[in-house]
Amino acid sequence: AQQPGTPLSDQEYHQFFKFLQITIQASTACHLRELYGCMNSLVQKLDKYENHGVIPSGPICSELPGNPFFRNFCTFSLYRCLTKKYFLKV
Repeated sequence: AQQPGTPLSDQEYHQFFKFLQITIQASTACHLRELYGCMNSLVQKLDKYENHGVIPSGPICSELPGNPFFRNFCTFSLYRCLTKKYFLKV
């Protein structure tokens, strides 16, 4: 364990910036979704990439307490963006 107030080790910095970069990318994708909507071709490419080439149709169920059901993947993705739970899965 490191002493409080000391800098991160090289390995800890690598993990810190790796997570930060991923979060920034997810935030950017959410910003595109909010600006252009789910029908935008770039947003659709990102959705397909996230889902192995196919955007799920129909209702999306999740293990979220209180929000287990979303009418489609777009609604689910918007929820993740608004709550900043970028890596939430169904």
